[in-house]
Amino acid sequence: MHNIAQIEGIHCHKHFFTLPLDYSRPQGPTISVFARELRGLQTNAESLPILLYFQGGPGFAAQRPLANSGWIKRALQEYRVLLLDQRGTGLSSPVSFRSLAGMTASEQAQYLSHFRADNIVRDAEAIRQHLCPDTPWSVLGQSFGGFCILRYLSSAAHGLKEAYITGGIPSLSRSADEVYRATYSRVLTKNRDFFRRFPDAQPLLNTLADHLRTHEEYLPNGDLLTVEMLQLLGINLGMMQGAEAVYYLLEQALIDGPEAKIVNPIFADHFTQLLSYHTNPLYVLLHEAIYCQQSSSNWAAHRIRAEYPEFSPDASDLLLTGEMVYPWMMQQISNLQPLQPCAELLASKQDWPMLYDARALASNTVPVTAAIYSEDMYVEREFSLETAASVAHLKYWLTSEYEHNGIRMDGEHILDRLIALNRGHQLR
Repeated sequence: MHNIAQIEGIHCHKHFFTLPLDYSRPQGPTISVFARELRGLQTNAESLPILLYFQGGPGFAAQRPLANSGWIKRALQEYRVLLLDQRGTGLSSPVSFRSLAGMTASEQAQYLSHFRADNIVRDAEAIRQHLCPDTPWSVLGQSFGGFCILRYLSSAAHGLKEAYITGGIPSLSRSADEVYRATYSRVLTKNRDFFRRFPDAQPLLNTLADHLRTHEEYLPNGDLLTVEMLQLLGINLGMMQGAEAVYYLLEQALIDGPEAKIVNPIFADHFTQLLSYHTNPLYVLLHEAIYCQQSSSNWAAHRIRAEYPEFSPDASDLLLTGEMVYPWMMQQISNLQPLQPCAELLASKQDWPMLYDARALASNTVPVTAAIYSEDMYVEREFSLETAASVAHLKYWLTSEYEHNGIRMDGEHILDRLIALNRGHQLR
């Protein structure tokens, strides 16, 4: 009974599963994988079918619900919801510099090579075999979670009854270089929109950057705040209400000190909260690997950035970057420093397995509906449409109404619309 908790309108059940680290060696080392099952309060809740949720990422735990609201509220009307902490995150054998400290860099890289979408899906299918072995289940994937669903459809579609994707249809074949060329172009547009909406944001950002070039300012975690690190704030520009959060932060960045301007401690604290690189190492270590199939990334975002001099940290009008990771992060972010040799090995790894099976997707029979956000800064619209056209039985809703985090901002409506589209109901 200690594994059952209740929050507003939801019964929560904890599940822990012992699963292989490497599915090609089922008798080898194991990891623990955690999933939280949510049930509504209706009398038949325990007998409802399961909807598995794939969190965005890579490297982030599933959300911790606070109440029966948003997309969860819509889902619990007809499903039990299973929130999966993907391997290496949350309560699923979490990865950090401390958990990997007993391994050599080569051993770390070999270990983490098993933490991509292919093995996340193998975990999901193993859990399905445990919870409902005779019944295919439904899945919902946000962002990287959608990448996981495309992998599921490629490798284990027999386990799926239906699939829903929000902001997460990947290219099936484009390289990391191609992805980042498209992404940098999107981020340029987001910067222009940001500075147009907030005319004093550019001088505020420039003034702060000039200050950091001549003064040492430190974050609450002890890391030096550099101009390159400041640019990382741009990851928020692609989120609904993200630009506002960045602007209000810049407004209070500098205050008067005893002798000169200093960085406001409130700014330093909120800055750290808006970025997650220091707390979610898998996001940095495996971010580019999610695009790799029989090829290495070789720090693609860093290399492609040279084609966009507008993003130079020395620019007179500083721009913010987006969802990119860079090799210098392994030096400037203290929690990543011990993992720098491992990161270099992963960036140069060439034998990443294939993730998607184009032939299987072309003959897919699982009903799939997806929300594609036309102005998405993280998942290129044209690549998503390209993939959607090559997956059988996939319907999509193309909209400019939402940014990438639409599922968090208006999830009840978005999921309801996708369910209606999937079942051929009249859209509201």
